[in-house]
Amino acid sequence: QVQLVESGGGLVQAGGSLRLSCAVSSRTFSTYKMGWFRQAPGKEREFVVAISRSGGSTYYADSVKGRFTISRDNAKNTVYLEMNSLKPEDTAVYYCAAGTNRPYALTGEYEYDYWGQGTQVTVSS
Repeated sequence: QVQLVESGGGLVQAGGSLRLSCAVSSRTFSTYKMGWFRQAPGKEREFVVAISRSGGSTYYADSVKGRFTISRDNAKNTVYLEMNSLKPEDTAVYYCAAGTNRPYALTGEYEYDYWGQGTQVTVSS
């Protein structure tokens, strides 16, 4: 059974930075596309960023482009989300997700098969 465990969330002031990690328990991590989604209070979960199996392709939501960076280490079965210049509107629970099919279909929740439990990110103004 594939398990995803996020870490690194917390409280930060606007303009600050956080680095999220998502550790994946799977022998086939390198075959998964990986994505980060977030859900703010009272809102639907939304796509943030995704990375292809090899790490060669990434795709960002416009709202985070230039501020967030996704990366992966296939040797460590881990995907990272570096978040800089954080804004109060980035406050949300952040979820990582792993997908096994359609390697370049990256933005839809339905494209992902496994999900973590989420980690809270709170940005104060």
